[in-house]
Amino acid sequence: MSDHDPSLESSAAIRARIDTSTPHSARFWNYFVGGKDHYDVDREVGEQIKEIFPGLVDVAVTSRHFLGRAVRHLVLERGIRQFLDIGTGLPTADNTHDVAQRAAPEARIVYVDNDPLVLAHARALLTSTPEGRTDYLDADLYDPEAVLKAAGATLDLSRPVGLMILNTLGHVADHAVASTLVTRLMAGLPSGSYLTICDSTATSPGMIAASDAYNRSGAVPYYVRPVDEIAALFQGLELVEPGITQVTRWRPEPDGAGGAGAGEPLDVDAYGGVGRKP
Repeated sequence: MSDHDPSLESSAAIRARIDTSTPHSARFWNYFVGGKDHYDVDREVGEQIKEIFPGLVDVAVTSRHFLGRAVRHLVLERGIRQFLDIGTGLPTADNTHDVAQRAAPEARIVYVDNDPLVLAHARALLTSTPEGRTDYLDADLYDPEAVLKAAGATLDLSRPVGLMILNTLGHVADHAVASTLVTRLMAGLPSGSYLTICDSTATSPGMIAASDAYNRSGAVPYYVRPVDEIAALFQGLELVEPGITQVTRWRPEPDGAGGAGAGEPLDVDAYGGVGRKP
């Protein structure tokens, strides 16, 4: 694992590591959720995929809303005060620390990504309430033990942690590898910790076609999985109701607050859930 302190590495050095000639998953997703950190190549692929499957925009937006509801639930109803967010992506509105510290100012959050583009924007993730703390690790999901060791400088790993892995495991082609990575991460966290996962799923021809088109674009591939493979990632954990479900149907707020939408939840090709380590 290579640790990069965003306050120490120069902006020029970080920019030199960024490839703007091919689409990038974080920029592509940022474009879909209404952010500003993307290039022509990302917008071009985004527009092409919207023509194939307009519903992918709903997946991006509602997955972000799911994050907010999951974090609020863990803070307000489960007493979680520290989070490890792996596969951070580009900062937008209501990042994990924004939501957590709004509900509990003393909350601590560690973000993890190994992408120079995300590193370049990491300063935006390092704001914090005076009572809490945020940190960023330039680290690799494929080395869970090193991630946990580094996170332990900010988080108390003897106390429950909310592990967030959203829209990230699709980049791991082999389901068995993804499952092993999750197991190793949870093994380093104590009883009472929670795992939150969501990912796009192979639940419609449109989503499968969109995934195939994206993977042909030259970007780092993202593989959509069947729902049962998402559910299998929670093996050994106690699922929080309503279990593994479409992200729009995971504890939607009746008044539509928090982006859940009022009325009947939208059907989307993205599933997720929250599980507690016994």
